[in-house]
Amino acid sequence: MALRGSEEVEERMEEAEQGEDRELKISPAEEMPADGPGEDEPEPEPEQQLLLPWDRFSAWLHCICVVGFDLELGQAVEVIYPHHSKLTEKEKTSICYLSFPDSNSGCLGDTQFCFRFRQAAGSKSSLGCFLDHFDRDAPVCLKKDQGHFYGYVYFRQVRDKTLKRGYFQKSLVLISKLPYVTFFHSLLKLIAPEYFEKQEPCLEAACNDIDRWPTPCPGKILTLPIMGVVMKLRIPTCSDKPGTSQLVQSTPTDSLVSIVLPTIHEVDLFRCFYPVFFHIQMLWELVLLGEALVVMAPSPAESSETVLALVSCIAPLRYCSDFRPYFTIHDSEFKEYTTRTQAPPSVILGVTNPFFAKTLQHWPHIIRIGDMKQTGEMAKQMKVKKLKNLKTLDSKPGVYSAYKPFLNKDEEILKQLQKGVQQKRPSPAQNAILRRYFLELTQSFIIPLERYVASLMPLQKSICPWKSPPQLKPFVQEEFMKTLEKAGPQLTSRLKGDWIGLYRQFLKSPNFDGWFRNRRKEMTQKLEALHLEALCDEDLQLRIQKHTEVETVDLVLKLKEKLTQAEREQLPVRMGTLAKLQAHIDSVILSLPEDLQGILHKPVTP
Repeated sequence: MALRGSEEVEERMEEAEQGEDRELKISPAEEMPADGPGEDEPEPEPEQQLLLPWDRFSAWLHCICVVGFDLELGQAVEVIYPHHSKLTEKEKTSICYLSFPDSNSGCLGDTQFCFRFRQAAGSKSSLGCFLDHFDRDAPVCLKKDQGHFYGYVYFRQVRDKTLKRGYFQKSLVLISKLPYVTFFHSLLKLIAPEYFEKQEPCLEAACNDIDRWPTPCPGKILTLPIMGVVMKLRIPTCSDKPGTSQLVQSTPTDSLVSIVLPTIHEVDLFRCFYPVFFHIQMLWELVLLGEALVVMAPSPAESSETVLALVSCIAPLRYCSDFRPYFTIHDSEFKEYTTRTQAPPSVILGVTNPFFAKTLQHWPHIIRIGDMKQTGEMAKQMKVKKLKNLKTLDSKPGVYSAYKPFLNKDEEILKQLQKGVQQKRPSPAQNAILRRYFLELTQSFIIPLERYVASLMPLQKSICPWKSPPQLKPFVQEEFMKTLEKAGPQLTSRLKGDWIGLYRQFLKSPNFDGWFRNRRKEMTQKLEALHLEALCDEDLQLRIQKHTEVETVDLVLKLKEKLTQAEREQLPVRMGTLAKLQAHIDSVILSLPEDLQGILHKPVTP
């Protein structure tokens, strides 16, 4: 989260910004900071000097798959590249079924969409652990997915009389841990047409190009050569101001740059929500509260874009439940998610098969969308429909739910968007208006929580170097509710309604649990960092004069363990703190007998 509720907690963000200056050059490909190259480039860290072949490829992708259709076998993975990439049989099966549109979709020509599936137990991602450093600086919505893979699909279906089936059907699929949907779809537009024409040699060339890319480092402007074309982009950082994007500017040296991407992950919210845009505020509440939602769409492209739009509408808050941009009856979680023996789980599903209209009829909230074609027609004012009216996938577009929103409808944003349609305002402008609206709504909601959680942080003066760091105060729901009367969302939002009821429901949701876990981890690390800085400011030589030799050895071991922890967890300490602590430890060791010095100079095993 980029929002903060107190100056003490804001210090962490300032230190994170300073930390960005220490990013490293690790690739022959051009990697330039946004404000130009620094005069003094730091030496590469050992972990980056040891990069092996395919490590850079693995920083972006787990593998590339080609999925074809066999009359006897059905869908099958024909090629996995690089050939050493590992996928379990369960993962291959998931990829096979999710890489093809349902037969009823009628997707002739080329279609692009994405899916998300669980990483099999015991399966290992090829994404190097050294990337955790880069992941730390990414916004919460762009961190690598720990338990799932994303699949980015380019599907081609064309008539071919030479084949028994009468059609050529094949998908090129990029498998990655990174949610860079716009970037990977742009990459596929370059690779897939070439692959369908030239086959595997083209795929090998593309993979070799990717293995020469710099790693996906937030805050840097990256130029990525691929098959004779150069893409230029910037990955956002956690310290970027929410709702802003640092535009990648062209420079005189960019004569070879063919594609400049303004965003790597954002979908067009207005286009996705256009069929149901009179209900955008209610949909925001449903996503915020982690309600079970299903999107019924005519094609995987429309289902996946709509699910991704829903997940992103509560940014910068992270959606912490499961979501499947494209879900089929063959999915390994089909029974788990469609059972009637228990309440529907907190998940957002995107489906295209008419079978789901009956199977998921018991779900509380269903969004039915039609073809997402930009038209000059006005979207009609539609009431929320009753679930019993949803019989088949051919039902009219709309929202089917019995949900009663906590907040009053914001008529101003609807009028603004309607006026834009009448005046034929460009889609990017409509999208920017809607994205700004969602951002301000989420910020108004989350700022009181940030402010209250910041008050749980102990005062810095309570930190004693020779005692354990103080604990955070507990989150007490009723105490938080009392703060809303004077410091609630009414300070920043014009919306009226039952804010208290919305907060009570949110505090029970997976999104609150995920957000609070993350904030508590950040604040605990801040306390550890302040404790470490307090230790560094102490005169250890004076301290050990009052200690026995055994007590001094014990102190050295504890300090070394604390230093190892700080390096492992990358605590947000002042620059130079760790080096200063190491110098203190070394000076104490030198004051001990030589036989102990040899033992204590050995590294501590984490």
